[in-house]
Amino acid sequence: MSTPSDTYIPEGADRTVLVTGAAGGLGRSFAIGFARRGYRVAVADIDANGAEETARLVKDTGAAAWHGAVDVTSGESTAAMAAAVAEFGAGRIEVLVNNAAIYGTVTRSALEDIDPAEWDRVMEVNLKGPWLVVRACSPHLPEGARIVNLSSATVYSGSENWLHYVASKGGVIALTRVMAKELGRRSITVNAIAPGFTLTEASYGLIDNAAEYGVERGALRRAGRPEDIVGAALFLAGPDSAYVTGQTLVVDGGRQFN
Repeated sequence: MSTPSDTYIPEGADRTVLVTGAAGGLGRSFAIGFARRGYRVAVADIDANGAEETARLVKDTGAAAWHGAVDVTSGESTAAMAAAVAEFGAGRIEVLVNNAAIYGTVTRSALEDIDPAEWDRVMEVNLKGPWLVVRACSPHLPEGARIVNLSSATVYSGSENWLHYVASKGGVIALTRVMAKELGRRSITVNAIAPGFTLTEASYGLIDNAAEYGVERGALRRAGRPEDIVGAALFLAGPDSAYVTGQTLVVDGGRQFN
């Protein structure tokens, strides 16, 4: 007689996840987290060397990995990526994690002082990018596929001197809602995660004493860790969220309630 351990099928068995912006930070954590759940993992980033290193770490878990360079602001580049990932995934992309964004290098400036060229670049990567990636992947998304877009909890707190970044991430929430309506006809769910301040390489570079930053404002008196955000993505990609779509899940330890 078989036991539960004999018959257990990993959550991601025979499913392919594409993670953009996966050369480091949260993207790398997403890739490794999904690999540990049994997914085939496609790693994409404009940083080809970083993507290759993430793919190596994915393979170290025993999961299959693909890696490639992508410019999420280019229709041609995103289309080529989607086709290659679909080939890697036996014709299908079951989960898309739209993580690529400009974050650590965004200049903090008063609204009067933001360089219009930087405004345009932030919007191009952080808002146009997710749309182009979904557009490119859409033909390869089967019924029941899952899309997880990365927004930010700064949309709710209104972080000062960061208007272009906050506005771009607010746009991701709006984009998520419309995508959920349109793709829901194909039983595809589209949700967003809005992380609070999370301890990644970029965050350590942005703020001194990052591990203590803002912890007094949270219900849980600690800084966010990448694995906190990964858990939310796994939920939205997994079987327990099949009836959840168009939503934004704030993951910030209770620094604000939405």
